[in-house]
This record gives sequence, C-alpha cells and structure tokens, in this order.
Amino acid sequence: MIYKENYNVRWHDTDANREVHPTGILMFMQETANRQFEAAGEPLDRIRDEKGVGFILSRIVIEMREPIHAYEDITVETFTCESKGYTFPRGFVIRREGKEVARGMSQWALMRLADRSLVKVSDFPLSFGDEPELETEMPIRYRSPRDAVWESVGERRIAYSDIDYNMHMNNTKYPDMVCDFLPDPAHTRVTDLSLSYCREAAYGDVLTVERATGENGIYYIRTRKGDTVCLEAMVKTEQI
Repeated sequence: MIYKENYNVRWHDTDANREVHPTGILMFMQETANRQFEAAGEPLDRIRDEKGVGFILSRIVIEMREPIHAYEDITVETFTCESKGYTFPRGFVIRREGKEVARGMSQWALMRLADRSLVKVSDFPLSFGDEPELETEMPIRYRSPRDAVWESVGERRIAYSDIDYNMHMNNTKYPDMVCDFLPDPAHTRVTDLSLSYCREAAYGDVLTVERATGENGIYYIRTRKGDTVCLEAMVKTEQI
C-alpha cells in the first residue's frame, strides 16, 4: 500500500542554489515514513518505548531527477516492500504536479535496544501491504574503485544539532556532512546519493573524513572513527 503526504517546501529547506538540499529530500522521505506508522496507530516512539525496538537505516540510494524549490507543493509517497531475513526494504517517490522529481530505495534493520541484537522479519509482523521495489540507476550497493586515491579532507565533530534521542547522529544529517566535504559545493549540484551506514556516530565523536574522486562527477566519501568506518557514500554531481 502506498502512503502519501502533501507538503509545501520551506525556504529553509533549500541551499545556496535555491534548491532543496539532499538532507531536505531525505527528511521529507523519512517524515512521510514516520507518519505512515503514526497513521497505522503504531508510532515509532511507542514501538521503541513499549516494545524495546527501533529501526536503523542500513543503506539508502536517492536520485534527484529535477530540482525542487521553495514554496512548491510536493507529494511524497512511501511504501514497504517484501522483507526477508533481517532486512526491511522501503521505497520513496516525490512528485510535483504529478511528475516524479525524486525517488529513493532503502534498507532498514530492526534492533533490540537492550542488547543491540537484530530482530528477524518473522518476529515483527507489522505490515503495510508490500509494493515492488523501485529500480534505481544509482546502486544501493557498490564498491569503491580499487585504484581510488583517498585523501583526508578534514574532521567532523558530532554536535547537539546532529543527534536524536539515541544520542547518535540522525541518519538524515549525513547528506549534509557528505556535501560539506565536496569541492566547490556552492557550484555543484548533487543528483544522486548512495549511503551505507556502517557504524553509529555518537555525540562528541570526532570523525575523520576521506574523499576519492571518480569519473563523470562521482565522488566517494567515507568517515572513520579511528580505524572503524562509520559511513561510506557514493555521490554523483554536476556543475552548475
């Protein structure tokens, strides 16, 4: 079953190019997913507090096919897909005047908060009526080129503005962090993102950010806490 919400884009959702930034796109998508749980009478806060479990984002690919601007009306669609093992897939589509302008495909896991163990799909039967998975040109799973030349491009401390009630960096904040370390971000449009969340980053952590340059406007970015990789990202860009 496809669940829909309508929004009017805020000016503060846009970037230096007067377009909704990638974090804004991800926020619209996840807000709609959260509202689907709310509408079903199973809000995520209640699932966390009463059942002791919480969803964590493992991977997501986002394709931004056309820019979205302030004060435009958009419709965001979300839906679950057939879940297997420990993976809960979810898709997203954003439309403006009926035309698709962005899409996303994601993979989630459900974790027991007490011991951080994963919950099998069969042990969490909540379903919204599954839809087929979306096809994307950007891969949700990828490998960085073996000959990639990585360079350290800075550090990033996890601050108050990044965290949610888990005291970890909220997954919607990661696209901003990734874009912060692109060369010349004010004249670069991000068109596609593939994010792999490897390890949580907690309040106060200081992450090392590394970048490698691929072909055709593609960059690879990863963050580390010591020797542990926290995030891996593949970013497709175009100059404007």
